[in-house]
Amino acid sequence: VQLQAFGGGLVQAGGFLRLSCEASGRAFGTYAMGWFRQSPGKEREFVAHLTWYDGNTYYANSVKGRFTISRDNAKNTLYLQMNSLKPEDTAVYYCAAVGHQYYSANYYDSNEYEYWGQGTLVTVSS
Repeated sequence: VQLQAFGGGLVQAGGFLRLSCEASGRAFGTYAMGWFRQSPGKEREFVAHLTWYDGNTYYANSVKGRFTISRDNAKNTLYLQMNSLKPEDTAVYYCAAVGHQYYSANYYDSNEYEYWGQGTLVTVSS
């Protein structure tokens, strides 16, 4: 599967953005999906995960209550709604996918994912 993320941009603190990640290929609904982000000088970090089998969601503590991950399988698209943005949310955001009926508690580990989008830059000004 190929992934393409878009929707990033410049926003003021307190604002919102919605990122999208379009997937090519078949059986999008069988892939577990995730969002990660990377700031300059920092390692890539987990943001959110969405299971393929029951729609459960998991979030990093830093974004819980502000970000929402969702998917539209009919459109082969993953979303990340980001509200109440903070300057520390500034980063390149990546979508990622893992197939093979993925079921693991290690969803926060970037090494678990097989496919990655190219990233989209989110800049939050103070």
